[in-house]
Amino acid sequence: MKKNILIIILIVISVAAVVIVKNKKQNANAKFDNEAVKANRKTVAEVNQQKMSTLPLPRVLDLGADKCMACKAMEPVLEKLREEYKGKLQVDFIDVWKNPDEAKKYNIRSIPTQIFFDKNGKEISRHIGFISEEDILKKFNHIRNIETQKKRKD
Repeated sequence: MKKNILIIILIVISVAAVVIVKNKKQNANAKFDNEAVKANRKTVAEVNQQKMSTLPLPRVLDLGADKCMACKAMEPVLEKLREEYKGKLQVDFIDVWKNPDEAKKYNIRSIPTQIFFDKNGKEISRHIGFISEEDILKKFNHIRNIETQKKRKD
């Protein structure tokens, strides 16, 4: 009888040890996967930065946060612009709650804030709050008109 109880206790301890080791491996793999994703995002950001420097496109930079309601409302507008104006207009988003240094860099006081740049990276204008696709396109066309006028003067 004592042998049977001892065997059962050893089996329970063995199973518990296997479960603990398995959970630790899963947690370690999850941590590795999260770090790999973060590293990949950094790589994507670096690639985007490189594209910005090689492609002379006007740019709309939306600075907001994933959990801000007005910022969430901007998501479909920005995505549609990315798709429809690919190769003509660069559309970027920075989450300033996750990247507070970027908020400082661009002197952001309220979100969402959209910054409009010409193809040379010069800031043309800013808008604070939700902005419609139509109004973004008006700004984009204004930037193109400014660039056309500059070319004519040169």
